[in-house]
Amino acid sequence: MEYIVSARKYRPTTFQSVVGQSSITTTLKNAIKNNQLAHAYLFCGPRGVGKTTCARIFAKTINCSNVTADYDACNECESCKAFNENRSYNIHELDAASNNSVDDIRTLTDKVRVPPQVGKYSVYIIDEVHMLSSSAFNAFLKTLEEPPKHAIFILATTEKHKILPTILSRCQIFDFNRISIDDAVNHLKYVAQNEGVTVEDEALNVIAQKADGAMRDALSIFDQVVAFSGKNITYQQVIENLNVLDYDYYFKMTDALLAEDHKQALLLFDEILKKGFDAQHFISGLAGHFRDLLVCQDLATIKLMEVGASVKQKYAEQASKCTLDFLYDALDTATDCDFQYRLAKNKRLHVEFALIKMSRILTKKKTLTESDSGEKDTNTGTGNDSSVTTGTTKNKAAGDRLYTSKDTDQPVKKVRPKRTPSLKELAGGKIPGEKDQSGSVEEPQVEMTSGTNSGNANPFTQEELGKAWDKFLSTIERSNARLHSILHNHPPKLKADNGIELAVLPTQQNEVEDGKGQLVVFLREELKNDKIRLDVVVQKQEETKRKVFTAADKFKLMAEKNPALIDMKKKFGLDID
Repeated sequence: MEYIVSARKYRPTTFQSVVGQSSITTTLKNAIKNNQLAHAYLFCGPRGVGKTTCARIFAKTINCSNVTADYDACNECESCKAFNENRSYNIHELDAASNNSVDDIRTLTDKVRVPPQVGKYSVYIIDEVHMLSSSAFNAFLKTLEEPPKHAIFILATTEKHKILPTILSRCQIFDFNRISIDDAVNHLKYVAQNEGVTVEDEALNVIAQKADGAMRDALSIFDQVVAFSGKNITYQQVIENLNVLDYDYYFKMTDALLAEDHKQALLLFDEILKKGFDAQHFISGLAGHFRDLLVCQDLATIKLMEVGASVKQKYAEQASKCTLDFLYDALDTATDCDFQYRLAKNKRLHVEFALIKMSRILTKKKTLTESDSGEKDTNTGTGNDSSVTTGTTKNKAAGDRLYTSKDTDQPVKKVRPKRTPSLKELAGGKIPGEKDQSGSVEEPQVEMTSGTNSGNANPFTQEELGKAWDKFLSTIERSNARLHSILHNHPPKLKADNGIELAVLPTQQNEVEDGKGQLVVFLREELKNDKIRLDVVVQKQEETKRKVFTAADKFKLMAEKNPALIDMKKKFGLDID
């Protein structure tokens, strides 16, 4: 007896047998019932969800001469028999993936003019219609908009976004859903029962999840497992044959993370790798496991779980051990590890570090809680000192404003650090950068009120000034590169009476004035002289103007250094451009 795969053997032949698309089948049946047939339909959706199957059932039913009470084909009339025997001349199927040229569409439009020999309609099913070229689409537009009365087009595609808007506007669009886990499992049970195969519910659940919403894929995987296991299929056989990571590994890993046992977590991860599983597949599955634990925390979201009853009970038990904070942080770490996996050079270390980080979540939370509690105790005062801060550490972000104690609801002052005096205060009331009548900038007269150098006026040389100047440059090399460049290119000049002159360009004046106070304070500390003053002199425009040398000027200067150039010029008759 010829073997037929389950995907073909159990392909639906009636609207009632279509899995997971009840809203679409009901709409199509009502259209037949009310005689409201459109001239063009577009069936969209992922692979293996019944687009072409529904198109065939619909085409067969509208040509049936004895439609049943449920508006399904009778399978007895001449049209139904011809369709079942693959000899119907009323239903034409075209694969647009291999017939996507303008000539193919012109051939199709020529066929459309011919009326059907048996039945009412000529139905044209164009599969993978998004593969048509732009020219073919344009050639098809007129026929699709105004076809003959007997012609009905059913277009099927997995990529709706690739179809021209002008095509979409001429069709009734049906979006097919992915097959849910429950619907796939129920249909697989029906197939297994008809085939005399005994299979565990958890095994069927794994097959349905592996199919990723495609019923055709689920039936193909089912045939593969039957070939591997025979007529008795267990959960363990399915995960071995499909190379699926067992739920138990995720449960064990979560238990190790909750116990803060990073050693066990690393050993378990090593065992998973030795079994041939990909590290990214594992971390992605672990993130999904944390998601399932999260939805188990609430009865309102537990319906989002797509696992069997026994596994769902395990999830509920482990979810009761996990806090929401742990699940949030673990899920965030796992998804971030999955996202960054491809960029990591040492991929195993990347995943192991994520596991170690997850095993420290509870300890980190506990440490933060104790720290917050301890700081709250130390910050809460009972005296009358208004400068004592009360409240939690979160209130520190309030800035300089008054904030309210959590316990007393009374406004209290925040302890402020000692304020650094402004440049105006350091200069004794004169605003730094203010020009006097001579055009020089007055430097702030900083009075040292504390420190060992107060009142010092030690003399210093140009060499000592240069060393202190270089030392200051090293402190601002990274923090203020612009000021560093200016001071590096404009060395200071020592003047009489502890004066220092700094000549800068007009465009550099503002930058120097901003950092002048810091520079003066540093030099006074470094040179132990509290009387140092800095005079910033702005160079005149004429002084900064550079002469532009012509080619003749350059040759003259070079010839002064090497007179042989003049002889070479005369000998070879060279010109200076």
